[in-house]
Amino acid sequence: MSTAQTATSEFAVFNPATGKVEKEFRQASDVEIADALARSHAAFTSWRHSQIEDRTAMLRRVADLYEERRNDLATLVTREMGKPVSQALMEVDLVTTIYRFYADRAPGLLQDEELDVVAGGTAVLRKEAMGPLLGIMPWNFPYYQVARFSAPNLALGNTILLKPAPQCPESALAMEQIFADAGLLDGAYINLFASNDQVADIIADSRVQGVSLTGSERAGTAVAEIAGRNLKKVVLELGGSDPFLVLGPVDLDRAVNDASMGRFFNAGQACNAAKRIIVTEEHYDAFVEKFTAHVKAIEPGDPADPGTYMGPLSSPQAVENLAAQIDDAVAQGATVLAGGKRLERDGAWYAPTVLTGVTRGMRAYSEELFGPAAVIYKVADEDDAVTLANDTDYGLSAAVECDDEERARRIADRLDTGMVYINEPSGTAAELPFGGIKRSGFGRELGKYGMDEFVNKKLVRVKPLTR
Repeated sequence: MSTAQTATSEFAVFNPATGKVEKEFRQASDVEIADALARSHAAFTSWRHSQIEDRTAMLRRVADLYEERRNDLATLVTREMGKPVSQALMEVDLVTTIYRFYADRAPGLLQDEELDVVAGGTAVLRKEAMGPLLGIMPWNFPYYQVARFSAPNLALGNTILLKPAPQCPESALAMEQIFADAGLLDGAYINLFASNDQVADIIADSRVQGVSLTGSERAGTAVAEIAGRNLKKVVLELGGSDPFLVLGPVDLDRAVNDASMGRFFNAGQACNAAKRIIVTEEHYDAFVEKFTAHVKAIEPGDPADPGTYMGPLSSPQAVENLAAQIDDAVAQGATVLAGGKRLERDGAWYAPTVLTGVTRGMRAYSEELFGPAAVIYKVADEDDAVTLANDTDYGLSAAVECDDEERARRIADRLDTGMVYINEPSGTAAELPFGGIKRSGFGRELGKYGMDEFVNKKLVRVKPLTR
């Protein structure tokens, strides 16, 4: 029978591989929150007027420090949320590319845009910083989520107040230290172990000009309501129930490998994971056989072992949530082809799972499964595949496996999502915009679009003088 310790503080390192609380941290006091707001605003008055070359040089130093400390940084998140160390290293490497992308591209992305003026004279659109911003970040990709928010905004001249996930306090402090060691102006990036009530007060503070949240739909709804009441710009990246479509002609071995990677990387704990695999009937039986065999070969193991592909879930509560959804589906007639059960180990373990026969009315049909559980659907044709793919309140990303590129592009045009990946699982890269529609949120991060969210697009118009 698995066991788990309970932390006495909200901000604590709970090792989901062992079930032990390894370290706890004190929540910030109201006085410390007030001081952080004052420091962030004071830093903004200087940072906004600093030279872009100085800001980008700082970002390059940040990237270098991530590279130098990659092993230590990876070890932290492996302990905090159970990510296999090989995947944690991949996350750190991705982060270095994000900071370098904005270090290299920010000067060009921030150049004035000359506008055509019908009445004569000149007009330019100038991109300027807005002020202190609050970031509310999740636990599943602790470094990556912060990087895609912080890098473009620090390049712009905004300052950052960062509220990390409660279960990732050590990695949060490590990021704050990297900025300090890179020479970032004091107060331009401040880590806050803040409560939800304190977060609400921060959003309401007149000095804070915007909020970015990556997290659950429930958290996004609460933050958006507070931000809206205080007329603050907000960017939300929330949940997803992303479809993974398999249509002929297709290389089934590639499709199986991509679907497995898309579903079980990070133990399936990703908003853009391949949660609903939709296969046309001509390929369904062969795909299910190959995919199920592939999943059964996944052996959850010690996340600190470099050879481990899948570790534990992030917490016992995550296991309880996933188990309840799967048990509900099975009770209503769904079929378990692999897994479908907790693993009897200390910590937070669940077997990699394959479900078929999921129908409307089951929780697994409409809810996001945030863990190692794939649902496979059989459809008659392309039209049915698209209809099922769009039958969700979410709209983050989708993947299409099809060797006919023209057909794949046509399907992509019909999908109601913010992103579509063809012949690869949904992913991310520094240069590609990331974000969704519907209840998956709004706004975009990364690429040039990541610099367009929290920016004052100031018009400067000069009328010609008459003599």
